[in-house]
Amino acid sequence: MRVSIVLCEHTLERYEDCQACAESVLTQSYENIELVLVADGNEAVCARFRDEYRDNPHVMIECNDTNVGLLESRNRGAKAASGDIVAFIDDDAIADTDWVTALVSSYESEDALAVGGQMTPAWIAGKPTFLPAEFYWLVGVTHEGFGPGGNKDVSGEVRNTFGSNLSFRRDIFLELGGFDTNIGGRQGDTNLQGGETELCARLGQQFNRQVFYNPQAKVAHKVFEYRTQLSWLIDRAFWQGYSKRGMETFTPDSSTEETAFLRVLLTQRLPQRVRHIFSHPSVYELVQLMTVFGFTLVVGLGYLYGIYKWGLR
Repeated sequence: MRVSIVLCEHTLERYEDCQACAESVLTQSYENIELVLVADGNEAVCARFRDEYRDNPHVMIECNDTNVGLLESRNRGAKAASGDIVAFIDDDAIADTDWVTALVSSYESEDALAVGGQMTPAWIAGKPTFLPAEFYWLVGVTHEGFGPGGNKDVSGEVRNTFGSNLSFRRDIFLELGGFDTNIGGRQGDTNLQGGETELCARLGQQFNRQVFYNPQAKVAHKVFEYRTQLSWLIDRAFWQGYSKRGMETFTPDSSTEETAFLRVLLTQRLPQRVRHIFSHPSVYELVQLMTVFGFTLVVGLGYLYGIYKWGLR
């Protein structure tokens, strides 16, 4: 089974991170791979790709004439790919050595149409003490409460995983029409996030199948310092709430994961935190509990703004 991994880059400012990501892909324990590099409207990035990778038989290079955004670039990479499986990873991520091996294992054992894995944190400037694990999704990391039964260490079907650790059988991806480029990025509403959510919801509607989540398929996500600033996280939480309402407009049945997470948060995680504060009082635990309430409120405000913007349809 051949696996093509699509990696997109649009700026030289992130080129070193992109190089590190590419290296993690090219040194996978699984050998039958192809790395598809897509330069998104940046001639300098395209030139660097060609200078450094054109002689590598495991690398294919695609260059967009103009900046078209991440989702359309991913679609181009998937169309150009030759693999049976097409996987996506971002320039700020580092794949575990056995990442592709774990993905392929799930395709073979589960006859899956799509497989995703766990995003782990790579704290560049240290983990912020106020950030609760239930809200790691704000920084692109698999959070507590995700996964089958709300357990991120258990494999099974989920609606979708993060776009930086998500794969499809290529023929299925193409039949679905790829990512909807009206969602986020240069071509759409830049505040609307969740291209993978909409695509995976369509997968469920068209094939009555979900993404198989394998927690052993690990990719580390670099959490840069600016992503740990409270102001950035609040802004992110608001637009995530807005996006959830937007996704319901595009795909009415797309909010099941969020509903399940909210149920786990309110019935399991919050009561556990409250009990822990009473049994082991600490400022650290109190701050995290307040942050859980605060972020939940901000997400809710974003959702209400989404209702104002998108309506109740």
